[in-house]
Amino acid sequence: MKRGFYVMAAIASFVLAIPAADACTGITLTAKDGGCVVARTIEWGGSFLNSKYVVVPRGYTQRSYTPDGVDGMTFTSRYGYVGLAVEQEAFVAEGVNEAGLSGGLFYFPGYGDYGPYLPAHKATSIADLQLVAWVLGSCRTIDEVKAAVAKVHVVTIDPRAQTVHWRFTDRSGHQVVLEIIDGVPQFHDNALGVLTNSPDFAWQLTNLNNYVNLYPGSAAAHRMGGVELAAFGAGSGFLGIPGDVTPPSRFVRAAFYQTTAPQQETSRQSVIQSFHILNNFDIPIGIEFATGQMPADMPSATQWTSATDLSNLEIYYRTMYDSSIRCIDLRTIDFSKVKYRAEPLDAELEQPVVPVVIR
Repeated sequence: MKRGFYVMAAIASFVLAIPAADACTGITLTAKDGGCVVARTIEWGGSFLNSKYVVVPRGYTQRSYTPDGVDGMTFTSRYGYVGLAVEQEAFVAEGVNEAGLSGGLFYFPGYGDYGPYLPAHKATSIADLQLVAWVLGSCRTIDEVKAAVAKVHVVTIDPRAQTVHWRFTDRSGHQVVLEIIDGVPQFHDNALGVLTNSPDFAWQLTNLNNYVNLYPGSAAAHRMGGVELAAFGAGSGFLGIPGDVTPPSRFVRAAFYQTTAPQQETSRQSVIQSFHILNNFDIPIGIEFATGQMPADMPSATQWTSATDLSNLEIYYRTMYDSSIRCIDLRTIDFSKVKYRAEPLDAELEQPVVPVVIR
């Protein structure tokens, strides 16, 4: 009982401090060979997230948290999956299953509303931070995701906590954003493939119209009165793109960086390209807090970046402590036999440095 109390208290302190994490950025790339890659960052400047990768076999049973404890819906995995979890092993923030379905959560403060938690519905209640794990274990297509979500009640672990919204992509490349507002699940087709945080997804798409003047390349020289005006350097067609780290600005920047990137031949090349694009969204420690109020001693607020190749069933990641890219290949895992496991993303919390020996 005491252990359960302490776990719930730790979770509450995490979810209540979410404003410092409101900075996730997601993009989607399609290669010429048809491969689909979904990639994203995850930010949290308040403390170390204790992130782990989890390997979940078929037949593995979990139970959902509720505001009253670990007494919500019980669910068993139909599909095996690999996820990247934060704070608790059960809280999968990004992952992919053996059927090629990808899922991820993005914080959505001030806009989502799951409706009140009703103890009478606890057998069909799933915590928002566990929805990705449940969907990856249960579904293989977007249609199945929609049908499954309609049968459950999504709840928050602490009523004071911020809400989240979700991105799901199946192997065909069909992607949707799920937002729950006024207790009603709303699915939005995401042909653009970009997602950040608040405001809602429809607003973010509308806001792109404010940047209709942006285009790749350089602006042509022209005269203003008797003065010749010319660009100082390359990229002046993007002059005016917002550079701050607010969700609307990151959405605009991600949309333009993604859509102007040259299409790669293969999904592996697209994976590498996605990491290069998301370099632009790394958030250094310091800008999220007022001077002298930084709560953590970490290299970055961007704790990890991931990319998932849905065609080849591979999930890649790098972290703020180790920028080398690591890969877990689901095709090498027998999900009927593998045991559940959860391992830290980094064996050591220090950036490896490889010496260059000159003789």
